[in-house]
Amino acid sequence: MNQFQYIRPSKQQAAIEAVAKDANARFIAGGTNLVDLMKRGVMAPQKLVDINRLPLIKIEHENGGLRIGALALNSAVADDRQVRERQPLLAQAINAGASAQLRNMATTGGNMLQRTRCPYFYDTALPCNKREPGSGCGALEGINRMHAIFGFSDKCIAVHPSDMSVALVALDATVLVSGPKGDRRLPFADLHRLPGDTPEKDTTLEPGELITAVEVPDGPFTKHVSYYKVRERASYAFALVSAAVALDLDGNTIKAARLAFGGVAHKPWRLQTAEQFLVGKPATEETFRQAAAVAMQGAKAFKHNEYKLKLAPNTLIQALRNAAAA
Repeated sequence: MNQFQYIRPSKQQAAIEAVAKDANARFIAGGTNLVDLMKRGVMAPQKLVDINRLPLIKIEHENGGLRIGALALNSAVADDRQVRERQPLLAQAINAGASAQLRNMATTGGNMLQRTRCPYFYDTALPCNKREPGSGCGALEGINRMHAIFGFSDKCIAVHPSDMSVALVALDATVLVSGPKGDRRLPFADLHRLPGDTPEKDTTLEPGELITAVEVPDGPFTKHVSYYKVRERASYAFALVSAAVALDLDGNTIKAARLAFGGVAHKPWRLQTAEQFLVGKPATEETFRQAAAVAMQGAKAFKHNEYKLKLAPNTLIQALRNAAAA
């Protein structure tokens, strides 16, 4: 690991200025992803700005929704009574991610911003446009069984790894950001970006911008929810495919639906066309299969991940079954 400067400001503006003024500076909180990347030589920031002293840890219910501070630990969010009662899908998704030890260190903001687990990104001996722009994408013609089937480009086919983010995009969350130009809010769906020609950029955040909180609006999705994750081992693994489902049912009729895939794209993949298809239909196996077919429109596989074309719709169908039965 390279040498770096470490500072620990107690004021939010001081932390933002420290990063905004230095292109080689990075925020750090739990460090569960960044420290790993530094040890492997994938990232080498020259300054770490520790934000753990900032007052961004509260989980509150106000103004018709949950407000979760960026430094709230994943374990605390998943165990919070208000989260479990008002947004059980979010609690399920967080508990499906990582290990208990990691959830005790990882923060809400850091979870959103964790980088891809593509092996070509982590191996500094191999080409990767995300790690080194212009070097090529080793996964395109390499071992690509974990990679995207939606929204990829000829520069990058990596997928976003967060489980929590899949639930947040389905639940129409809003991200609160503070930066050198002031505060702003952005829909969670606009936080992450597709790779296009600049896969080194994971998000739409501007230099020096700090995520301060995420807000999740109240809604009718307090009972019929399911986060269903398919992975290679139950104890601790990233998703091959996951599906977040929240249904609002009137008897057996679907009044509203919120759906998203994880493990299939460079960002959490919202399924709005399939959501619209479900409205007004009965919650039956046939309806779920038709919705899954709608959700898969536009999917395209590579040499080693063709299995996702079957796994993804089956994952969504199972999540819909679980949610309807809850």
